[in-house]
Amino acid sequence: MSESGSGSENPLEGLGGFGGMDLGALMQQAQAMQDQMVSAQERLAETTVEGTVAGGSVTVTVSGVGELVGVEIRQGEFDGNDPDELEDLAALIVAAYRDGKAKADALASQVFGPISGQLGQGLTGFGG
Repeated sequence: MSESGSGSENPLEGLGGFGGMDLGALMQQAQAMQDQMVSAQERLAETTVEGTVAGGSVTVTVSGVGELVGVEIRQGEFDGNDPDELEDLAALIVAAYRDGKAKADALASQVFGPISGQLGQGLTGFGG
């Protein structure tokens, strides 16, 4: 078997460390992005959106992270003694939640979009 003529055991050494990248700077960038993610998650958890169906007969409040935090049913819209109306009400609550969850997901995309874009930019040239 032949030995390498460089005498070095690190094949990336000639490239200035880890593929020419400053690992300290990369770690700082990763920590900053992690801090941004935590901050964004906290903001989302404190933010609410509403989902509404049937002209406002049923409105739900959903947190920015998708948690159902409230349900409002317009008074006089449903007869609590009629099984068919209660079944309709249940379906409307589900539909209102889906509407609110879609809004929460769109909000999360807006909040996390810039952060995930930074992640993609931070890794350009990595391993390539």
